[in-house]
Amino acid sequence: MPASWKLSLPCTRAEAEAIDAEMADLGIDPPPVLMTTEEVEDDAERWRLDAYFEGKPSAKAIAAVRALIPSSAKVAAKPVLIPDADWIALSQADLTPVRAGRFFVHTSAYADAVPPDVRAYRIEASRAFGTGHHETTTGCLMMLDAIRRRGVRVDNLIDLGTGTGLLAFAALHLWPRAFAAATDIDPVSIEVSAENAVINGVPTGLARGRLALGVANGVASPLVLDRAPYDLVIANILAAPLIEMAGDFTAIAAPGAQIVLAGLLTRQADAVAAAYRRQGCRVAERLILGDWTILRLRKRPDFRLRGL
Repeated sequence: MPASWKLSLPCTRAEAEAIDAEMADLGIDPPPVLMTTEEVEDDAERWRLDAYFEGKPSAKAIAAVRALIPSSAKVAAKPVLIPDADWIALSQADLTPVRAGRFFVHTSAYADAVPPDVRAYRIEASRAFGTGHHETTTGCLMMLDAIRRRGVRVDNLIDLGTGTGLLAFAALHLWPRAFAAATDIDPVSIEVSAENAVINGVPTGLARGRLALGVANGVASPLVLDRAPYDLVIANILAAPLIEMAGDFTAIAAPGAQIVLAGLLTRQADAVAAAYRRQGCRVAERLILGDWTILRLRKRPDFRLRGL
């Protein structure tokens, strides 16, 4: 295995959140593992980006990482050799466990720290978004837990843009007799989700109580359309596609369905809510974590499934 190299650069919180939310494609093969860390608590200007490479990074690779954080343009970029190191384990060193409602999300480094009263998921830092450490994913876990505590019945659910599969795993745990599906536009994410399902003992397949996994661009897939309508729709992506696909997402939702939306900054929440209001939904709850908002919407009972 090639020696591991690490490149560290200062960044701002806004830059760090943009990297987490967008999972930038750097055009580097194999891609580096990117980790962002708050160096000074509550200081938006004092964050750090660490990029871990298999093999010494080329000038092109260094430039691609630097392009993610314009604020470091004048800082020298000096990758350092990490001899005989497990670079993935190193990249996960700061990924402390996250507790969200009844869920506990951890890496293998914290396998011995799982409390007895939780449903734990081991999700390693990987090629897909959704380790539970970003506010959007944490907030969705909290929102799903709150929906279940209200006694809401869910018989058919879908997680659109699933990333690592974590939110779909959690939803299926909360409603274990439901039909469940998880899709992503990126085939790599579905591969990662399948691997994570095995690690975490989540049954996969098309039957009730199992998770159906598939590649899909929005709702444009037989896996999505043939199983509609859904009484729980989860979409943790970004504000722009949430707005663009508001009609599609609400069309596959059953009358009265719960719709959980995330990946949007708080300043974008009203625009997203307005797009779904035009499609017959109302905002039932807002959860704000840091700069991010998670929306829980309800589709009005008098709206019916439309053909797509």
